[in-house]
Amino acid sequence: MSEPFIPRLSAPVEPTTTGAHAGTTTLQDRKYRQWFKGTDIDGDGVISWKDVRLMGERYIAARGASQSATAARLNQELNAFWTHVIAPMDQDGDGQVDLREMTEGFRRALTDPGLYPQQIQLVADCYFDLIDLDGDDKIDQEEFQQIFGLAGNLPFEHCATVFTALDLDGSGTLDRREFHQALAEFFYGSDPDAPANDLFGRVAD
Repeated sequence: MSEPFIPRLSAPVEPTTTGAHAGTTTLQDRKYRQWFKGTDIDGDGVISWKDVRLMGERYIAARGASQSATAARLNQELNAFWTHVIAPMDQDGDGQVDLREMTEGFRRALTDPGLYPQQIQLVADCYFDLIDLDGDDKIDQEEFQQIFGLAGNLPFEHCATVFTALDLDGSGTLDRREFHQALAEFFYGSDPDAPANDLFGRVAD
């Protein structure tokens, strides 16, 4: 088990305090919308447990790892992620979460980067291990493109640009800390220039 990751965001989170975006920023709303598009696997405009399960299966299939222990662990953590993070956003009790419910839910839940270890890290570690099939504890550009370009929602032609920007030490690979830093910046950060903003596809203005 890796040590809990405490993110250091490139800019402090400065929530707005008025209007429909109270508790978050417009940039964060746009990032949440981009993540929603990638998670709504069947394209019906809502996220259900089926979508979360299919999201995991899509990544597992891309890596040809359906029988791996990592795949089993990912499914377990995604179940917990659905139960404890996504499902509570279902305001009308219909068993699914629409964009408004998810956005408002993320505004409420993702306010403290210090909670990253409890909210995101366990699922993120599973994804890292799934991508890093050679077990060197690093993700190279080819592995990144396979997952975020083929199985994710990042246009393939943008993968190299995003990867290079996330490679903070210029090593040509993403280590586990850089991977967590990118996810923490995406979900909690408010810096309009952060490269992680486009991790799940280019965020529209």
